Amino acid sequence: MSKTKIVVLQMKELVYTGIFVGLGILLVILLIVMFYPFHKDESAQEADSSGIEANAYIPGVYNSQLQLGDTSLNLEVAVDENQIKSVSLVNLDESITTMYPLVQPSLEYIEEELIAGTAIDDIAVNEKSKYTQAMLVDGIKNALEKAKPKTEEQ
Repeated sequence: MSKTKIVVLQMKELVYTGIFVGLGILLVILLIVMFYPFHKDESAQEADSSGIEANAYIPGVYNSQLQLGDTSLNLEVAVDENQIKSVSLVNLDESITTMYPLVQPSLEYIEEELIAGTAIDDIAVNEKSKYTQAMLVDGIKNALEKAKPKTEEQ
């Protein structure tokens, strides 16, 4: 006589097994989508969004005027082909730093972020000096507009 084995499966076990198999497949698909580079165009778009482009700027030093009260400041931005090298205020004297104490620390913070490769639109603004930083960022954007290469469309 042959020994017949009878396997009893309960419906609850089948449902749990199906759920875990489905979650496992979903996890594998998610990992593949996250870590496999499908197109080189996507990596180029990521580089564009981070502010790093091939020949993004014409190398040089560009100026922008800022108005603080009745004082006019010259913001100077030095760039090379791909990145910002430095940002400084040219005629910042002691009376301005006394009247507007957040200008110099805000500019130093923004300069560190830009040199580190952060895009100008992605700079986190400090809550204590958000208006000062917004004014400086606008001045830097104006200077960078002058540094962008002219295209045929313009």
